[in-house]
Amino acid sequence: MRRPRDFRWRRLGAGLVAALAVAACETRAVPAPAHRVVRRVPTVSGPFGHVFIIVEENANYTDVIGDSSMPYLNRLARRYGLATQFYANAHPSIGNYFMMTVGDTISNDDNYSTIVTTDNVVRQLVAAGKTWKSYAEDLPSVGYTGEGRGRYARKHNVLALLSDVAGDSAQRLNLLPFSQLATDLAANALPDYAFIVPNLCNDAHDCPLRTADTWLETNIDPLVQSATFQRDGLLIIVFDESGRDNTLGGGRIACVIVSPKVKRGYQSRTLYQQQSLLRLSLKALGVTAFPNAAARAPDMDEFFQSKLRRASRATRPMSGGGGAGGGERRRVRR
Repeated sequence: MRRPRDFRWRRLGAGLVAALAVAACETRAVPAPAHRVVRRVPTVSGPFGHVFIIVEENANYTDVIGDSSMPYLNRLARRYGLATQFYANAHPSIGNYFMMTVGDTISNDDNYSTIVTTDNVVRQLVAAGKTWKSYAEDLPSVGYTGEGRGRYARKHNVLALLSDVAGDSAQRLNLLPFSQLATDLAANALPDYAFIVPNLCNDAHDCPLRTADTWLETNIDPLVQSATFQRDGLLIIVFDESGRDNTLGGGRIACVIVSPKVKRGYQSRTLYQQQSLLRLSLKALGVTAFPNAAARAPDMDEFFQSKLRRASRATRPMSGGGGAGGGERRRVRR
C-alpha cells in the first residue's frame, strides 16, 4: 500500500525544520575586534611635583651670605632654608657638576669631553617615569651636545655628556635654551626635574656676584612666585665651588633651599656636599634609587616641614598599536 503523498511532504518538512534548528545552535567563529596594545609604564610620586637646580660659580660662603653683593639671594635664604655647612667636592668646576648629577666627580679637567656611562640622574628619572629638561642660557641649538661656545659652557651643563642623553636622540631634545623656561611656565609644561644653567656672565663666573643676583631676581623670581611653584615646587640654588677655600675638596659654599614646604627661616648646621643635593633632587620626586655616592649621602629632610615620605608607585597605561576606535582615557592605578 503506497503512503499518501502529503505524508511524504510532511516528513520532508519536519527534516528541514530540524536541520535549521541544528544550524542555529552551531557556534560560528567571529574574529575578535581590534584593540589597542597598552604598555604599562611604572611611575612614582613624591612630595614635590617640580625640582629646579641652579648653579652659581666660584664664591666663598662669606662672600655671598650676609654680603650686600647678592641681596635677592640673601632674602631667599632668610625666608626659606640655608645650609650653613655645605661644602663643594673639588676644584675646578666640572667635578662638582658631575657630583650633583652623577654622584661622582668623574674628572677635574674642565675640558673633559668623554661620554659618561655610569649611573646618573637622567637614568633614574627616566626609569621612574619622570620628565626632565636642561635650560641652558646661550645654548647654540636644541639638543646641542658639543663643546662650549661664547658664554655657553658645556662644563656647566654636564647632562650633555651623559650616555643616556648624548646617545639617545629623544633625550637630547630635552637640552633646551634657557628662553624655553618662561614658555614652559606659561604653558604649564614644566618638567619634573629641571637643571638651569646661566651663562658665564650670569652665573658669576666672568661677572660680579651682583650681576648674578640681578639675573636671579629677573628670571627666577617669576618662577618662585608662580602658582605652580607655590603648590609643589622645590628650588635649590647652590654654588659649584668656593673661590679660595679647599676644605673637603672644594671649600664652603652657599646652598639655599626654596619651597613653600621648607621650614621658614631654617638654618642647618649639618655638613653636606653635592652628593646630598643629588639625593635630595631625586628623593623629592619620589625616586628611591640614588647614583653612586648619593646612595650613601646624608638626607636633607631636616629642611622641610614634614619628613620626605617614601614614594608611592603607580602604573600609567600608555596606549599604542593599531585598531579601530577612538583614544583611550589614561588612568593611573594606585
